[in-house]
Amino acid sequence: MIVPETNLTRSSSGRRVITSVVLLALIGAAGWTAWVYGQIRYYADRDEARPADAIAVFGAAEYDGRPSPVLRARLDHALELYQQGLASLVITLGGGDIGDTHSEGGVGHDYLLAHGVPESAIIAETQSNNTAESAERLAVIARANHLSRIIVVSDGTHLFRIHALCEKNGLHVFTSPRPVTGSLDWQQSFSRMAHEILSYTAWRLHLHG
Repeated sequence: MIVPETNLTRSSSGRRVITSVVLLALIGAAGWTAWVYGQIRYYADRDEARPADAIAVFGAAEYDGRPSPVLRARLDHALELYQQGLASLVITLGGGDIGDTHSEGGVGHDYLLAHGVPESAIIAETQSNNTAESAERLAVIARANHLSRIIVVSDGTHLFRIHALCEKNGLHVFTSPRPVTGSLDWQQSFSRMAHEILSYTAWRLHLHG
């Protein structure tokens, strides 16, 4: 059977179009990934801590009422900023899993209280289930307490997304990464970075939060 030349030409042209579209998509994805990676590194490598109205600590895991090492490191950093006199109020953020008797925000509150921060200087937010919800609830707390400038504390790789979410909710924030304790192997570093790139991308695409 002889295939008409016009059909061959159309088929070849169609393949070229598809190939071009795929290549452009790959280039676009690579460029986007590189940009987000650069932003994450930018926020992870700088400390904007300065006098503010409050310090907000984004939650991490708690173990039956005790902060995980990651949460403790964030709380210790917030405590140091508080002791430096950069803010007179600390806000701890984060709820708990279904069935838990403790929340990340509540555990953070108790930890700071045990380390000398007075009850009147702590607000515990205990309902948020993810970073986006924490930013939303932080905005509600800020409006209710007339807080205009907030230092946000978390892991360095987390802060670019937090900054974007807080801005979306009308907050004026300064990012301050908690000190890194120990060293991560390349797999852990890659996993954290990939999680943040994918989470930020999903948020921008309105896939969640």
